[in-house]
Amino acid sequence: MSARDSHGDKSVAGALAAILGPDTDIGLRAYDGSHAGPADAAATIVVHSPVALQRLLHSPSELGFARAYVAGDIDLEGDIYAALGLRERFGAAARRPQAWAAVPGLVRKAGGLRRAPQRPAEEIRVRGRRHSRARDAKAISHHYDVSGDFYRLFLGPTMTYSCAVWRDPSVGLDAAQEAKYELICRKLGLKPGMRLLDVGCGWAGMAMHAARHHGVRAVGVTLSREQADLARRRVADAGLSDRVEIRLSDYRDVADGPYEAISSIGMFEHVGTAHLGEYFSRMRSLLVPGGRLLNHGISRPHGVGRMPRGGFMQRYVFPDGELQEIGRVVSAVQHAGLEVRHTENLREHYALTLRAWVRNLEEHYDEAVALAGPGRAKVWRLYLAGSALGFERGEIEVHQTLAVRAADGASGMPLRPDWETGSQT
Repeated sequence: MSARDSHGDKSVAGALAAILGPDTDIGLRAYDGSHAGPADAAATIVVHSPVALQRLLHSPSELGFARAYVAGDIDLEGDIYAALGLRERFGAAARRPQAWAAVPGLVRKAGGLRRAPQRPAEEIRVRGRRHSRARDAKAISHHYDVSGDFYRLFLGPTMTYSCAVWRDPSVGLDAAQEAKYELICRKLGLKPGMRLLDVGCGWAGMAMHAARHHGVRAVGVTLSREQADLARRRVADAGLSDRVEIRLSDYRDVADGPYEAISSIGMFEHVGTAHLGEYFSRMRSLLVPGGRLLNHGISRPHGVGRMPRGGFMQRYVFPDGELQEIGRVVSAVQHAGLEVRHTENLREHYALTLRAWVRNLEEHYDEAVALAGPGRAKVWRLYLAGSALGFERGEIEVHQTLAVRAADGASGMPLRPDWETGSQT
């Protein structure tokens, strides 16, 4: 039964349904007892109070929806991916002239719009000069300085927070993450005794894999104290402390080169457009002649705008995060004096990875709430599921770019490398 049938146009669910437009296949249930949408809806949005309406009306976009959800003013029941379809409808509603006719009634239901509700505590605005060392440290701390036990709930035992590489969906998340590390090791041509720098090392997954399977001596750097502490414990537990060192450090402060290889996996999004030249020049200066760099980072397709500074991702997930178009990345790499040898788009692989993380989070959601609080758990639920949809739709990409510091024209690269088997013919 529709909201019009049961409660007329004056109901909260009826007004929301009018704003969202026809053919909404998501259920709506509101604090006044009204409801709208099909009885067998895959997902239902539950509106708990007028405060939820105030948030949606003050910020008629995905940010208002996220604030209401994170603050507990609305709940999402059922399939999270279906529910996110309604989030997108809220963002599009402001562009539908027909939607505005229902707004005055919704404003009355919200008790007016005198002042915007207080922002949830999980929302952040970092201050200081953008991408300065101090501000970058604050931004990284906001995202990563959460209990490692929380991350383990959805990342699994590998504690790997970046795109896995899947031979097929049946191999499982852990195997796919190990395959990613092995692929990077082969692209870098790692051999026993080499020095590897892992920039943005996370919980030391890459450094440990390279030391254990390829005999390198690895240094990992991170700006997150929580990550560094847990990474060191993981290295010690694996018996690799003599081959792997974890530092709490900015990549700009690494001064003990040269290294034969550098991996940067999932930190490139924090560098910033204005600092691309500095970043790749720094990578080059830390490499020996013939040394290789593997840069693994989320990117945006041509024609897709930059991450909005006032959007959900910037306010709740990645403060100051910036995505680059792969053409800009390749140009920046070569402008810094490195030679690009190979680039690969792993977009579908990240969609599979995120779907696996979402399944893990949903299965352990009560534990996630206990460890990080309900607001933080909701942020990650929105972020992971929304990102999965973005990669599936081609709205976001992720590229591995391999470059070398050639010496007098000699790259040291094999003529026809086979990354799958490790053949260097």
